Amino acid sequence: AWYGEPEVKQKTIFVNAGSSLSNGAEAYATASWQGRDALSAGFYRRAGQSTNIASIYPDGFLPLIAPEVTDYSVSGGVRWNVGDWKLDSSLGYGKNKMFYTIKNTLNRSLGPTSKTSFDAGGFDYDQLVLNVSGVREVAVSAFSSPLNVAVGLEARREGYGIFAGEPDSYRNGGVLLNGAPTASGAQVFPGFRPGNVVNEHRSAVGAYLDLEANLTENFLGSAAIRVEEYSDFGNNVSGKVSGRYDFSDVFALRGSVSSGFRAPSLQQQYFATTSTNFINGIPFDITTFPVSDPVAVALGAKPLEAEESMNFSMGAVIQAGDLSLTIDAYRINIDNRIVLSENLTATNVRDFLTSKGFIGIGGGRFFINGVDTNTRGVDIVANYPVRFDNGSKIDVTATANFNSTEVTRLPTISQIAQLNPTLFGRVNVLTFEEGNPKNKFVLSGAWSHGPWGATLRATRYGDVLSPGTTASADFVLTAKTLVDLEARYEVNESVKVAFGADNILDKYPDGLPPSLNTTGATSFSNYSPFGRSGRFIYGRVTVGF
Repeated sequence: AWYGEPEVKQKTIFVNAGSSLSNGAEAYATASWQGRDALSAGFYRRAGQSTNIASIYPDGFLPLIAPEVTDYSVSGGVRWNVGDWKLDSSLGYGKNKMFYTIKNTLNRSLGPTSKTSFDAGGFDYDQLVLNVSGVREVAVSAFSSPLNVAVGLEARREGYGIFAGEPDSYRNGGVLLNGAPTASGAQVFPGFRPGNVVNEHRSAVGAYLDLEANLTENFLGSAAIRVEEYSDFGNNVSGKVSGRYDFSDVFALRGSVSSGFRAPSLQQQYFATTSTNFINGIPFDITTFPVSDPVAVALGAKPLEAEESMNFSMGAVIQAGDLSLTIDAYRINIDNRIVLSENLTATNVRDFLTSKGFIGIGGGRFFINGVDTNTRGVDIVANYPVRFDNGSKIDVTATANFNSTEVTRLPTISQIAQLNPTLFGRVNVLTFEEGNPKNKFVLSGAWSHGPWGATLRATRYGDVLSPGTTASADFVLTAKTLVDLEARYEVNESVKVAFGADNILDKYPDGLPPSLNTTGATSFSNYSPFGRSGRFIYGRVTVGF
């Protein structure tokens, strides 16, 4: 078995350019391209398993997922002045495409003639974004400082598509095993089917206004409003009010209240994938449905609504000599969160779908609104520079975070309430509430002396719950401290080199007990906040032109 991070080969090119124009204007442009080839594995298929074909893999096989990702973007803009206005306008386009190849596998339903590598299709996403913004100061006699005014307009066009794989990656070839049909498609990752193919677009326009000024000598206030309209969703107005009062040069209080929203993404609205399961010899399609699919609608799916949030924060700022200390408490209420439902595949669900005329549909899942969460927390950040007579300096930074999240509402669907399905189960609820550390501490020191530099950092992650479907299957990952170290040298203004190690002490999360690792192939929980791959050593050379 393979476990841990996938193999990755990545190539990146990034160009950033600028040029002065007449009348003080400035043109700028960026372009990037990245290609990533990854390789990860599913579970090993033993030689004698019914999923294997001995004539192809006499010793069994480990199916491999090999996505190829291409990501590129290009943008350009101009900054210029008109009177007291400082203006900026830009146009950018970017696209990401992921193509899946499934290797070292087979389609059991094709029998001994099955291929061992399949084109499984994939998906892509792109954006075209136009921005225009302006900033100026306006003298207001009632204020202690000029009023800073910022306005902006953004127009965005998004596109999302799914493309199908080759037929052998998803079809059922009809070859039986002991008189019974076998699963369809390439093992570990059946390909996207023609029925999953989508090509969707939408546009959105947003405008904002931001105002900030010292209302008195000691009180800084700001207010902002943003209006957006989506072609497929509707419109929204969100805003923010914040302030800071300096009682002295040493102590200040600050706070803010803001509303927010997140429109459902195209992926959440249109992603689809299908696999076929045989139940008592009868094939049933199990699908992740778009919310507009007739089957999803029959199960109670509705057009997705936006997530909405209210955010509150209050904090103190202390500046005592070289010591800087900030303490901020916050509360974030998110309503109508978009989540993926549980897989609705129980017998009564299949019977319900059959009664509605959906023959051969075994159920599935879809995105739904309806989870409300409440998060409370405190952030503490302290910084103190230590200077030495020889000109070297160490910036010491300590941070602490304490937080808790509570799920306050779960989704319901009245159309199928009588079927008593679990739409958002125990594991998902506990993932929100206990699946991240409730506290995290970081202590770091960044040393510099001439062209030399180094950073030493220790990070302590608190306990995390790896939830099971029942309480007896819960597993607590105990707190761990990781240490990172990096050394740097600036050869000249253009060339810099660095060498370092993350998790230099090679810490791992607590290992899963045998009762939760029955195959021996899942040594650690996926809930570990710092991964499960141990020490990471790197070298870096940076060259500027």
